[in-house]
Order: sequence, then C-alpha cells, then structure tokens
Amino acid sequence: MTRVIAVTGGKGGVGKTNISLNLALVLAGMGNRVCLFDADLGLANINVLLGIYPEYDLEDVILNQKSVADILIRDYQGIDIIPGSSGVERLANLTQQEIDRIVESFATLDAYDYFILDTSAGISRSVISFCLAASDIALVITPEPTSLTDAYALLKVLCFNGFRGAPKIIVNQCKNTSVASAAYNKLKEVVQKYLTLDIVPLGIIVKDKKFPEAVQRQQP
Repeated sequence: MTRVIAVTGGKGGVGKTNISLNLALVLAGMGNRVCLFDADLGLANINVLLGIYPEYDLEDVILNQKSVADILIRDYQGIDIIPGSSGVERLANLTQQEIDRIVESFATLDAYDYFILDTSAGISRSVISFCLAASDIALVITPEPTSLTDAYALLKVLCFNGFRGAPKIIVNQCKNTSVASAAYNKLKEVVQKYLTLDIVPLGIIVKDKKFPEAVQRQQP
C-alpha cells in the first residue's frame, strides 16, 4: 500500500522542498518506488533545484487536457516526478473540484511505495486538501517566531477541517538540539492548550552550508 506523505509548512522558506526532494532520493536509494509531486501549484521549485525544465507540467493537466501520466518525469535519479507550474496565477487559485480531480488522478499512476507531496506554504485550499489526502503529514518549522505562529495557524485550519491525525514535526535550520527542542516545545504547548489534535517530533536538521550550495549548483 502506498504511503502518502505531505511535507508542508505554515511559512515559506522553511525548507520544505529541499527536505521533500532529499527524502525522495534517500527512499529511492533504499530500493523503494517513489513519486514526488511538486504540489506548490503556483510557484513550483523542484525542477529548479534539479536543473530540469520539463516540456509539460501541471498547467497542461489543468488547462490543456493532459493527464498526470502524460507529464510524469520518469526515473530521474531513481524517482518519478510530477512537475508543478510556476508563475501561473490560475493554478494558484484552483477550485475545490479541480484540486479533487488532481488528487483522484494519482490513482491512475503506477503503484509506489511512497508518494511525497511537496505542498506550498500557508493555509490555502490546496494545502489543506493535499494534507487531508495524505496518510502522514510532515510539518516543517524553524525556530523563528513567525514560523511557529504560521505552523500553528495551519494546524488550526486542519483541525477545523476534520483532521484527526498527529502531524510529525521537523525542526529545520536550527543551531543545535536545545534550540530545536525549545521551538518544538513552544509549538506543542500551544497546540495542546487550544487544539484537539496532537503533534509528535520527527527530528531536527541543523543549519548546513551544503544546502544553499546545492541550490546554487542545482544538484541535491
């Protein structure tokens, strides 16, 4: 059975796309069949991180009657990729029916062990829909107060939309474990006080100069 993981975050710039891409590559390297979907519908970045420029992308699915299978980039460094679209306002404001059609189209693809959704930041309709469609949510935060505030806002909206799981928290871009623990505990305290869901720690990623270097080189 396919495990669907939504990598999301309340605030932009917390590192969702780098984490999604590297997670996909590591899982594929372990022998799993992995599909990575660039679900930041209006500002896709996975293809930029890889230095690839696909002939077709999600814009063609929504506006030009292509299927998801038609735009699929197959076996790129061991993973399949569904490329999003960038700079297309129409895709940033899809109707619920259009989002549902995208989610339903995943069932037409080959069987995967892992299906990773790299969502956009924030609390848009598409973010909530993709998170609700996932079996696991990996919520990326940083120690910044704005990141924690926006992560709580996302959890609040998910809760109001009927989500009853336990999102897994990744603390990214932190100096050390004590800083990461403080950020996680601050978020957990507010969630326990005001929401009816729980969060669990997944892990931390300390600041690493190799990440910005990889972005510049367009190589994971």
